Amino acid sequence: MAAGVKHDYHLVDPSPWPIVGSVGAFTMAIGGILWLNSEYGDFGGFAGQPWVFYGGLALVLYTMIGWWRDVVRESVELGDHTPVVKLHLRYGMLLFIASEVMFFVAWFWAYFNASLFPQDVGLSGWPPEGIVTFDPWHLPLINTLILLTSGTTVTWAHHAIQTGDRQGAVRGLLVTVMLGVCFTALQVYEYSHAAFTFGMNPALMNADGADPSAIYGSTFFMATGFHGFHVVVGTIFLAVCLFRAIAGHFTPERHFGFEAAAWYWHFVDVVWLFLFACIYVWGAGAAAGGH
Repeated sequence: MAAGVKHDYHLVDPSPWPIVGSVGAFTMAIGGILWLNSEYGDFGGFAGQPWVFYGGLALVLYTMIGWWRDVVRESVELGDHTPVVKLHLRYGMLLFIASEVMFFVAWFWAYFNASLFPQDVGLSGWPPEGIVTFDPWHLPLINTLILLTSGTTVTWAHHAIQTGDRQGAVRGLLVTVMLGVCFTALQVYEYSHAAFTFGMNPALMNADGADPSAIYGSTFFMATGFHGFHVVVGTIFLAVCLFRAIAGHFTPERHFGFEAAAWYWHFVDVVWLFLFACIYVWGAGAAAGGH
């Protein structure tokens, strides 16, 4: 701790990242609105164009890199992460994961509301008539095995760090990152072969101009798509940990950055097991026949 400090807490130095991140997020939101609502006006030539959104996204990514770089520096170089600070970092990560659990509860709630009570949304049964679902024992099963294996390899890396085996940690993280990339690639392939869409299908519209079956695509892609996004984020987390492991940042006593990424990855694994069981297996039923 710095000279004269009489407590175990870390009071961070003034940082530009909160305001820079806020500007980036605001720019990204405005850019998304302009990009998706070109029919309401030209807006100086920005309507229908993605450049404002991408500019905001670049600023957000720059903030993330800079901010987390400073946190790593506080831990590795400055030694500001005292036992009390580490404890609070753990509390923060646990609360973040809890908020993510509630996030997925919303998507599962929407799915079960439509599948258990299809009459309430104008359907005669579930899956909706005209929907050809995926075969759960094809690509979904392969992706399940990939994620379960990745949970094993990230635990291997964790054990290696705890025992001071730097080479083992690097190997475990490398395999885990590769498995994460494989999962994402297979999900992209799966989506490209879906027999249903996110929105309405003109061929299935009723006399009122509505497509009740569209709720299947909406709930399917929202739940599995946001999980896929979490896999991408978790893969990035673990890739950063891989580079940090190569640089020798982790020791048996100091490796919470890796632990946080591992917790997140295990959370992603558990969510996928629920998605696989509920949406792919139970939700498909006898109607399964897609790729």
